[in-house]
Formats: sequence, C-alpha cells, structure tokens
Amino acid sequence: MRDMLRSIILIGTLAAGIGMGAVAPAHAVLEIDVNKGVVEPLPIAITDFLSGDQMGADIAGVVAADLRRSGLFAPIDKGAFIEKISNPDVAPRFDDWKVINAQALVTGRVNVEGDGRIRAEFRLWDTFAGQQLVGEQFFANRGNWRRIAHIIADAIYERLTGEKGYFDTRIVYVDETGPKDKRVKRLAIMDQDGAGHRYLSDGRSIVMTPRFSPSRQEITYMSYENGQPQVYLLQIETGQRELVANFPNMTFAPRFSPDGQKVIMSLLRDDGNSNIFTMDLRSRNTTRLTNSAAIDTSPSYSPDGSQIVFTSDRGGRTQIYVMGADGSNPRRISFGDGNYSTPVWSPRGDLIAFTKQTGSEFQIGVMRTDGSGERILSSGFLQEGPTWAPNGRVLMFFREQSGGGGPKLFSIDLTGRNEQAIPTQGFASDPAWSPLLE
Repeated sequence: MRDMLRSIILIGTLAAGIGMGAVAPAHAVLEIDVNKGVVEPLPIAITDFLSGDQMGADIAGVVAADLRRSGLFAPIDKGAFIEKISNPDVAPRFDDWKVINAQALVTGRVNVEGDGRIRAEFRLWDTFAGQQLVGEQFFANRGNWRRIAHIIADAIYERLTGEKGYFDTRIVYVDETGPKDKRVKRLAIMDQDGAGHRYLSDGRSIVMTPRFSPSRQEITYMSYENGQPQVYLLQIETGQRELVANFPNMTFAPRFSPDGQKVIMSLLRDDGNSNIFTMDLRSRNTTRLTNSAAIDTSPSYSPDGSQIVFTSDRGGRTQIYVMGADGSNPRRISFGDGNYSTPVWSPRGDLIAFTKQTGSEFQIGVMRTDGSGERILSSGFLQEGPTWAPNGRVLMFFREQSGGGGPKLFSIDLTGRNEQAIPTQGFASDPAWSPLLE
C-alpha cells in the first residue's frame, strides 16, 4: 500500500568488507561540504541493482534522479561504466571507476522474500579511498519500492553531506484546472519528485493554503464551502476531516505550531483589521496575539516554538515582523524596498524565507532571523509561497507563467543556482513540504 510508513520498512546494516578483505584507505574519506556556498556536483556512479526483473533498474533510476535534482551530485551515464557488477557483496574494481572519475559508487540488489516482501540492499563506496562508506538493507511490500529508493537516496545524501536528506517526503498543493476565471481548485498530494499523485478533495469548493502538521500525516487548509473561508483539518491517510472552528468572519493562512497542538492563523474582525490568533486543537480555546489597527497575517512559528514571524502593514508598507510566541515584543526585521509577504521560518531555525514584490517583479528570498543577510534566490513573474524542505536546504514555490496559462511549482536551493521545475498533473500552487515520513 502506498500509505505504508517508514516504521514498517525494516532497516538493517550491511557489514563493510564482505568478500573484499581489508582495504586500506588511500585518501581522506569522501564528503561534500554543503556550507561552502557554490558546490561542484560530485560525480557518482549508480549501477542498476541486481534483480530478477525491472525493479532493480527502476530503484537505481529513482536514486539517481533524486541525487541529481539536489544539485550536489552528477550521476555518470551508465554507458561509461567499465565494470559490470555481478556481486555487490564483493569489492568493485576501484581502478575501473576511478578512470571514469566516479568519486563515489552505489551498488545493490533486490530479492523477493518467501513472504512476498522485497529485500533491497545497497552499498556506497568511496572509489578513491577504496572503502565502503555505508551499507544497508530494507524489507518492504513490493508496492513501496519507490519509497525504498527515496530512503536509499536520503542515506547516501546524509553520508556524503553530513545532513539529513529530504527525498522521502511528500508535497501537498492546490491543483488548478479550467479557464482562469473559472478555476477548479482541488487539494492534491504527491511524492517530492512528482510521483504518486492523488487528489484529496473533489473540487466542488475552492481550497487554499494547505499546510502539513510537523508531527502527523495531517494538513490544515482553507475551504470556501459555505461562501466564506473556514479552516479545516484533514487526515491524509484516512480522509477524515473536521472543521477547526466556525469563525464569523474571514480566516487566513493557517499553520501548525511545531508540536502540532495548535493552529495559528489570521482572523478578520468586525473592525476590518486582521489580527493573529492561535487555537488549541484539544480545547478549541482561541488566544489573540496581536491587537493593531493594521493587517497582521501570514504567521509562522520558529522551530522551537518560542517566536512567530508574520507580516504587517502597520508601518505603511507590508513588512516582516517577529514577536514572542505569546505576542510580546513585536519588532520589524525587513527594511528593503518593496513589499514582503509569506514569511516562513526554516526548520533549521537560522533563516526566514519570504516573497518580495518590487514593482512588477516578484522574488523569493531568505534572510537571517534578525533581518540581516537578505539574499534573493529567484526572481520572476508572479511567484510566491515558499515552503521549506525538512532539512532547510531547499525551497519550493509557485510561479505564474508570463505567457499565460497557470501556475507551476519550482524548487531552488540556498545557493540560488539550482532551480528545478516540479512535475505536476496540471497547474499547481500553494505547495507545502511534509516532514520526513516515519
């Protein structure tokens, strides 16, 4: 089943050096320094996993595609391979891989167990040091082969960069179809690479701003079912849905707290101003955090839950502010030209992503949490809505096509040099990145 969680994909470690004897390292252990800024992609050879059918090649293909999209790896064309791997338990002929400049090598196999499950195993080799860096095996139902591939890609990414990967994740977004003045908007979900697409709503009501819970496979979103936006919770796997509360006026931009126990949002009051409120999901008690004669909206918690970033026009133009989680000590942190919106705190806690509009240009950027170090990563026509990968290294956002049509999803890393189009079934907006699946 597609909804199997990582906890039932059994993981084991493969010992180094099986069938190879002791191999003395010739060089320092291979690693990628992701903190250098611009990183030259690492040449890596990913062989087809040995199997009795197409699955071995398919798993290797997904691993290679994941690593290539990260911008940190350059998978080598299989046509350049000299050695044909016939036993992944035996040390490869390292010279055959060094001559094609494969600094890292991935080998593996896929077997079918007696109970029908598959066992997938892989080994990551440092070809220049002549040693195994990591080896693991996974047991899962056959239908979960793509998840196994993503988990393997995460393991390789983590071993070579020292940071968690982000490939075994999903994206929830708003799927848009039909003419621009009569768009049908449905909630949709897919793997981070665009596979496994399915709809979560039927399109009879407009939906907006889906956001993942940090602790459960649950989202919060807005729906116009009764002629005004209301906030809902949706359990992704069961389809169970509930109304958060029946607020009398407009509600905007709901997000979860880091512990998943609260939803923070902007509520429009009778005085015409919008302020920021939290709701405890157990007690349904609501707490007001801002009380200004302005539009305060787009709140997002810091990962430790101690602070909240939001936007406000209390200074005349829409800018970014930070305050305590109880609403105390609000302070402006953005001072650039233009208007700022949709701030989102990085899961690492070090940066805040934002949308910035200057004239007719829209930009996706990041700044430190005190507002310093502002950097623009992408500029374009009508682009907005950044969302962070769980490792805090990559952002996804949506952009309207300048020649007409509709919005599409894109990702970009913190260098601003690796922008990737994300495949979707149709037009797509309002992406939200899940945590790593469990």
